[in-house]
Amino acid sequence: MENPIYAHDTLEFVTVAAQYCALLEKSEEQTEEVFAGTLLKLLPLLYMKVQLLPEVETEGDFVPEGQVTEEDYNFVRNGVYRLLHEHDEYEMLVWDEDMQTDESRWQSVSEGLADIYQALRNFVAVYQQRLEPCMQDALWQLRENFELYWGQTLLDTLRQLHRIRYTLPAGADEEDR
Repeated sequence: MENPIYAHDTLEFVTVAAQYCALLEKSEEQTEEVFAGTLLKLLPLLYMKVQLLPEVETEGDFVPEGQVTEEDYNFVRNGVYRLLHEHDEYEMLVWDEDMQTDESRWQSVSEGLADIYQALRNFVAVYQQRLEPCMQDALWQLRENFELYWGQTLLDTLRQLHRIRYTLPAGADEEDR
């Protein structure tokens, strides 16, 4: 049986995750249009690739600590904000199960992308260290956090990036929506 940490689908995911991290780390080198266009290709690919990851079991003995510092997170978030500042915040309707109503919440593209970055960069950092027990636990943790947190963030952010790229006219601000 193939080791899940070296499975073809796992290694492809590591490659795409590393590309995403590199893009966000160099956001200042991009234009808004190129950046949004690249993310509109990468985010769906990440979503698909995480679905193909093998399921792994873990005892949790080697769950890695986060590698992304607060400074790293803020660097990425601020870089994306500078690029998308006009379109960074958006209003999203959320269904509240408990109250059986819709409510509006303000979201931030830069924060959503930085949250995804944090999960992916922590994962990629473990793979760069090549410690197999940690790699297995990192794979388990990545899938778990995708299901609970960053998967929905990815979808919400993708929706706003679509609006930025295809719906909002160039130079549009909040009042134009």
